[in-house]
Amino acid sequence: MLIRPRRLRRSASIREMVRETAVFPSDFIAPLFVIHGNGAKEPIPSMPGQFRFSVDALGKEAMELRDLGIMSVILFGLPDAKDAIGSRSWADDGVVQRAVREIKEKVPSMVVITDVCLCEYTDHGHCGVLKGSDVDNDATVELLARQALSHAGAGADMVAPSDMMDGRIGAIRRALDAEGFKQTGIMAYSAKYASGFYGPFRDAADSAPQFGDRAGYQMDPANAREALREVRLDIEEGADIVMVKPALAYLDILRRVRMETLLPLAAYNVSGEYSMVKAAAQNGWIDGKRVMFEILTSIKRAGADLILTYFAREAAAELQA
Repeated sequence: MLIRPRRLRRSASIREMVRETAVFPSDFIAPLFVIHGNGAKEPIPSMPGQFRFSVDALGKEAMELRDLGIMSVILFGLPDAKDAIGSRSWADDGVVQRAVREIKEKVPSMVVITDVCLCEYTDHGHCGVLKGSDVDNDATVELLARQALSHAGAGADMVAPSDMMDGRIGAIRRALDAEGFKQTGIMAYSAKYASGFYGPFRDAADSAPQFGDRAGYQMDPANAREALREVRLDIEEGADIVMVKPALAYLDILRRVRMETLLPLAAYNVSGEYSMVKAAAQNGWIDGKRVMFEILTSIKRAGADLILTYFAREAAAELQA
């Protein structure tokens, strides 16, 4: 007898009926870049369709995302001033702190997550305090905990440390608990690789290092077992959600982490992955919409529960159409 798997592919309705993986707007976490000023919505040239928003423009954006079924955002701030230790990152009137309050006022049900890192706030562009040309791990962790407390005090539902310092999840958890923020969650950038896919983000966030690179604290792209070690450490230290970043070139890591933990698993579909699709689509080389959904589906299929993606608005609109 000839086996005929094609029977289940012969029409769109049958294919949809037996489809194994589905992507929904509620799976998406939309990254938002926040700047000082008023009424600003600045296009990001290296990320077509993405913008930097002033705080007063964020409420409208959050409401539009909610109406598309996207109920989670992550905020990245561009400060009004930078210094050697990133002190504007924990200021009560900092751009992220104001943005959290604005979104929570306009869309109280929106899950507001904040990036916890110093790279956007330091004048040297590294993710922590420098000791010579090296990032001082323990001194940086103290400041990250201070930044996380400031975000929690502004009303953030969750903080997301992206710095890759050793021990920062435990330090932030202890600081939050000690100050009464026991309900504030931590989404840990657990397996964050020193990737070439971050270029457009660094343009958008003005966070490129002024010298050297981040290979001394972000992970070597060749390593897989190390990712599992990092995930286990973050879980032991109190992470509520773990993450793999980037997503597309690390689907094998995503699958291995999925098999490792029962915690919610996030994947960051990063700026370079987004911008490559946009550039190729603009040149007519690919069907941008089709490739977008193929990528998002692959990330979900590999095991992600949540996808941080710059495609969030576009994909959600298509799913609602």
